[in-house]
Amino acid sequence: MTILYKKVALIGLGLIASSIGHGLKKHGLCTTISGHAKTSNTRKKALELNIIDEICDSAVEAVLGADLVIISTPVGVMGDIAKEISSSLKDGATLTDVGSVKKDVISLIKPHLPSSVHFIPGHPVAGTERSGPESGFAELFKDRWCLLTPLPNTDEVALSKLTEMWQRLGARVDTMDAKHHDLVLAVTSHSPHLIAYTMVGVADDLRRVTNSEVVNYSAAGFRDFTRIAASDPTMWRDVFLHNKEATLEILGRFTEELFSLQRAIRKGDGEFLHEYFSRTRKIRRGIVDAGQDTDSPDFGRRDSAEVREKNDELSN
Repeated sequence: MTILYKKVALIGLGLIASSIGHGLKKHGLCTTISGHAKTSNTRKKALELNIIDEICDSAVEAVLGADLVIISTPVGVMGDIAKEISSSLKDGATLTDVGSVKKDVISLIKPHLPSSVHFIPGHPVAGTERSGPESGFAELFKDRWCLLTPLPNTDEVALSKLTEMWQRLGARVDTMDAKHHDLVLAVTSHSPHLIAYTMVGVADDLRRVTNSEVVNYSAAGFRDFTRIAASDPTMWRDVFLHNKEATLEILGRFTEELFSLQRAIRKGDGEFLHEYFSRTRKIRRGIVDAGQDTDSPDFGRRDSAEVREKNDELSN
């Protein structure tokens, strides 16, 4: 196994960073991993779980001598972190991030970095509703996309090495313009999360339906909404605040589509509804065909349940 980076520094030790740490170790991609998180409990847990080799009380300490620095914090604090660590970054080091917003992240980070550091913004399009270092696992990025948004005149060697790292973690890698990235993710990730938060909020506010009924009689669609709405609130607050333009554009389009469906239901226009649902069903099939989800019965839940049952049997 070829080592890509001698030392990697992880700033933030949540789901994504902990999964990166597990993957780097599993595939032998670096020699040492240092890590820093805001709370001492998170830092200690990451060390206990063997995600990192060196626990650091500050981001500055973590990045000293690092060949690769990965900022894995909520988007809103990335600029402050870049400012804090800028003078401590190694000449020739690569700095990347994992934020799901790119245009604002670039404007927050880039002004603080010395010209000797290769800044390559990134976004692994992977995750679960869980957070914290204990939620990470090496296979998180397998067959998921990692989108890099390199700046003009990005060092090709640094970009190639970072691309290889993500590929060896199991990801498919693509590059795109930062503004286009934010629009695409507003469609595929940000707006769906906001809609899920809204739908769960509607259920919570609908006093004619009791909380016990919402819990006991929740159908699959609503359960999927609640899974998404269980995602980290700080992270998603920052995503919406830093991708306002694209998110509001997509929400405007969503509102128009919703009004058209509302009108069809009011008029009893079954033909329109059937045609609309048939068209959107094809998109779901396209996602499965692209390998971005499973076509297993019950959305793969049956297989997962069987695996859990077997694990329970083995542990008893």
